[in-house]
Amino acid sequence: MQVGVAYSEPSQQVWLTIEVPDGASARDAIEASGILKQFPHIDLDSQKVGVFGKLVKLEAPLKPGDRVEIYRGIICDPQTVPRRQLDDDDD
Repeated sequence: MQVGVAYSEPSQQVWLTIEVPDGASARDAIEASGILKQFPHIDLDSQKVGVFGKLVKLEAPLKPGDRVEIYRGIICDPQTVPRRQLDDDDD
């Protein structure tokens, strides 16, 4: 079955479409994608993963067309970053 694997950094985004066997898990897809070789600093023991924005465990089974996402930790304190004010014209 075909699934996607996505990872993003501030300077680079990767979205790979790969074939995995039926019953493959999120971990299986990540490992099969080769993304761990491309980004060796990814630590699946500490980073969260999700499917279409919903957190899942690495052993979660995938369905055809799923997009596995590897999330990075927040690197700044959201309370110290000023919010962008939207004007009415920005809608």
